[in-house]
Amino acid sequence: MEATKKKAGFNKQVIVAVALFIVGLTCFIINNKSEITALWSAILLFLAGLAFLIKGGDWFVDGATAIAEKFKVPEILIGATVVSIGTTLPEVMVSAQAAAKGNSGISYGNAIGSIICNVALIAAVTLAVKPSKVQKKSLFLPVIFFFAAAVFYAVNAYVFGNFSRVSGIILLCIFIGYMVMNIRSAITSMKEKKSGGEAEAEAPAEEAKEEEEKRDMPIWEALVFLLFGAAIIAFGATLLVDNGTIIAAKMGVPDSVIALTFVALGTSLPELVTAITSLIKGHGALSLGNIIGANIFNLVLVSGLAITIRPFDVPSEKLIAGMNASLLIDIPLVFLVMLLLTVPALVKGKLYRFQGIALLIIYCAYMAFQFLS
Repeated sequence: MEATKKKAGFNKQVIVAVALFIVGLTCFIINNKSEITALWSAILLFLAGLAFLIKGGDWFVDGATAIAEKFKVPEILIGATVVSIGTTLPEVMVSAQAAAKGNSGISYGNAIGSIICNVALIAAVTLAVKPSKVQKKSLFLPVIFFFAAAVFYAVNAYVFGNFSRVSGIILLCIFIGYMVMNIRSAITSMKEKKSGGEAEAEAPAEEAKEEEEKRDMPIWEALVFLLFGAAIIAFGATLLVDNGTIIAAKMGVPDSVIALTFVALGTSLPELVTAITSLIKGHGALSLGNIIGANIFNLVLVSGLAITIRPFDVPSEKLIAGMNASLLIDIPLVFLVMLLLTVPALVKGKLYRFQGIALLIIYCAYMAFQFLS
């Protein structure tokens, strides 16, 4: 009886996925065939794009995970690769589409804004509500990779004032290096778990049952979620980029500001969901790891892909005393919030409530600066 109900539930999800695909395709056609002039139409399509990105990303990860499990790929490898990339896929699609259309403001702002949002809003909320201990050893490699990529990114911005195709390719190479290190670490961890097989065998029966249920998704359903999820993400990215640009023009706000705020927040929602879920289950450290990993992907995968598709100059629409606001505020803020988040964790092995409160104050001030200055 339970199996029948479960199967029916999956079938309902497939129907919802197909229906959302049709709605997304319709919105995509309207967006491309009609000349959107009204602000309210652009806002509706922008919000629809956000919804498509969130749900499409969810289905893509579910489908990819189920397929990997069908082929007996270890779960720890799935987490280190498929799920990590899946939660960053909205940013990848938005920045790639923006780059292809020559909208460098959104490509740039989405990556930088997502990092600031991930740390100063999402991680901040987690820390302010429930600080936790962390494993210093597990944080060391991701933090080193992040700051190495961030320094390279900053050199391009401050010294050259632009991002060339070569710099984009280097960032993608850093991404590949990081993934290789992740996979090696996952394989080592998997071997350690196998060698301690007795402890694993003592896992609760309910947990084992949950794992078994996860693997019951038929391959055709997994393919539907994977393919339709990817398509829905593509529709959402197009709607977000096109209508974010229209909203920016209508409101007299630079594209990069829209990307640094609304687009960045929208594409960071998968990380927000992960953070809240981890917090509810008492795994604050898991949330921190996911956020640092997502920030690395934003710098090396999201930015690297966008730059490789179409190199661009550092956006300079917003100025402070005649100087580029992005060089004065945005990039330094990326370093500041990441240092504030990671240094106490690396030195003391703990996360503190004051970090979360300080980061939230910084985020509120940053948002006020973007829209009021």
